[in-house]
Amino acid sequence: MERKRNAEVLLETLPLAGARVIDVGCGDGALSRLMARNGAATVLGVECSSNQLGRARAAEAVAGVHYVEGVGQSLPAADGTTDIVVFFNSLHHIPVPDQDTALAEAARVLRPGGLVYVCEPVAEGAFFEAVRPVDDETEVRAAAYAAIAAARRHGLAAEAERGYIHTVRHRDFDAFRERICSANEERRRIFAERDGELRALFERLSTPCDGGHCFDQPMRVNLLRKQT
Repeated sequence: MERKRNAEVLLETLPLAGARVIDVGCGDGALSRLMARNGAATVLGVECSSNQLGRARAAEAVAGVHYVEGVGQSLPAADGTTDIVVFFNSLHHIPVPDQDTALAEAARVLRPGGLVYVCEPVAEGAFFEAVRPVDDETEVRAAAYAAIAAARRHGLAAEAERGYIHTVRHRDFDAFRERICSANEERRRIFAERDGELRALFERLSTPCDGGHCFDQPMRVNLLRKQT
């Protein structure tokens, strides 16, 4: 399987020039800003975490990027007004009963011929195994993939599927812990309770690289197109 950066794959795949984009689960807004800098006319970053939303709004402003509090299953956009909806590492974070609704919402806001880009980590690989004791996402990731497979009922046809290996790099264990806890502060309790175990796992599963620690994370991209 090819080794690629997540940003590389997204930029290779999406026709961003002049596009109106919704970034569902935008986190700290880094991907929203990347898309705007690479041609998107407007990017609406939707985020439910107040902590992450604060980080996004505190970052350097980029023209055309706006952030709002919201969720994928109720997108703050009118029907047929969007060219691309991106779920980057976010569909599996939506409650399982609402994942299908989130894809239906994506179809609603898209213009005919618009695209849904879903990038999800596969439940395998060194990085998955390092995080698994903190939050085992095997079932929610499988549910998200099933929702994608059923998206045709919302008028979203499968356009392409692509797998690749993304390298996750952390400076040290403390940086790893902060990254994993940034989206969910409840995870800090687990890190505190299982500190020794998690540190040992981090060292065993990582590979030294560029003064830090690297992990392989298999990724899957599904590209869906709204039917006319």
